[in-house]
Amino acid sequence: MAVQEARQGPEPGTHDGGCACGNCPHGAREGHRRAVAAFLVKRDEFAAGQGLPAAVAHSASASRQWVSEELTQSAELVAERGRAEGESWLTRVWLRTACTAGAAVVALLLAQSLTAIGAGWTTARTAGLLAALLVGGALTAASYFHRARGGALAPVIGEDNRLSTSRAVAAAWVLFVAYAVLVLAGRLAAASGPVERDALIAGLDLARGAGAVTVLAVVCAIAVLVRRVVGLRVLGQRLQKVRAHRPRAADLLTDDAGRGTFADIQYVVISAVALAFAAVRLARRPDQLPDLPWGLAVVVLVSAATYLAGKYAEGGRPVILSVVRSREAGDLDAPIRTGDDIEIRGAGFVPPGAQTADRLSRMVVRIGAVHVHVPLVPVTGGFSNPTDAVLTVPVPVEVEPGRVEVQVVTAAGVETNRYAIDVTD
Repeated sequence: MAVQEARQGPEPGTHDGGCACGNCPHGAREGHRRAVAAFLVKRDEFAAGQGLPAAVAHSASASRQWVSEELTQSAELVAERGRAEGESWLTRVWLRTACTAGAAVVALLLAQSLTAIGAGWTTARTAGLLAALLVGGALTAASYFHRARGGALAPVIGEDNRLSTSRAVAAAWVLFVAYAVLVLAGRLAAASGPVERDALIAGLDLARGAGAVTVLAVVCAIAVLVRRVVGLRVLGQRLQKVRAHRPRAADLLTDDAGRGTFADIQYVVISAVALAFAAVRLARRPDQLPDLPWGLAVVVLVSAATYLAGKYAEGGRPVILSVVRSREAGDLDAPIRTGDDIEIRGAGFVPPGAQTADRLSRMVVRIGAVHVHVPLVPVTGGFSNPTDAVLTVPVPVEVEPGRVEVQVVTAAGVETNRYAIDVTD
């Protein structure tokens, strides 16, 4: 439908979506959708050989360069609209946080009301409800004051504008422990006798909550350590990172390219299961910190260690394995000359998350002292050049004949190794 609308053109009285309201037809979301649709139409038309001006249609290299420039300009518009849509989405997070917190409090009230039938309403239920109101109110207030940066999601958004799995897990444990302590504080405030107060204070002893406290310490340390590891690997050019337009819930379970990763999935699943168990223990024993069994605590620690090992193992520096002369059907075998196309074979040329046209157009090949932008070659549904393992670029006439070095600079700014080739006249 979006592609059909793009072919028909914009409706009368509409614009491209420069505002940031996000919900009206003129908003950032609509502008981004229309820009994407227009880009897809243009890419598929060029892939089918349509839309080429007569001045460049006679030359394969000239038409390829013209198509690449047109697609690059269209992709830059898509990226601009995407960033505007992402900023608009972040400003609306605080309202969604308020709605979610309110819904959670109402759900807790309903659950407590249903379970109180026959058993009666207790001070523990009141303390739990008040603690939920305090936590939800604090999250809503923090979201409002940080609404320009993602509200409640601001602490768990990484430097690449994606949700961080390690920070999200640590934040979930921090919120749960804070809620548990508030429940105990509420019961302590309502306690009437010294015996009951002493029992509640004893419920905070480390011997009773050692498992939960250990897990909390480890997941928080993992969140800090992973940030340090990723930062050092990026600066050392051993890991490629590109910035996303906006955070997505799928970031917790996938890598930057949107593919599910075992390390992230198992960390989130096991942590969620352990949190559910701890919540049940708190509901059954609201007079002490949840005594997480050491067996379950060790499972969470093993999961955290697996996640950390996965962060150390991911990524890698792009590398050039070989450079050959690109040969069309019917061409004679010959050495590399200026004006010829060369095929660079290797790995890691396209960083995860850089499959969009605006990121692909930023790739550069350094041939000697000349910087050559990698042309975009469209095909139906995507691009045949560049790819993660093969790049095809022309050798410009400015390259001096002789032995020159070839080096690829990816969209993340990471440079490959240098590979020497011989260029003849």
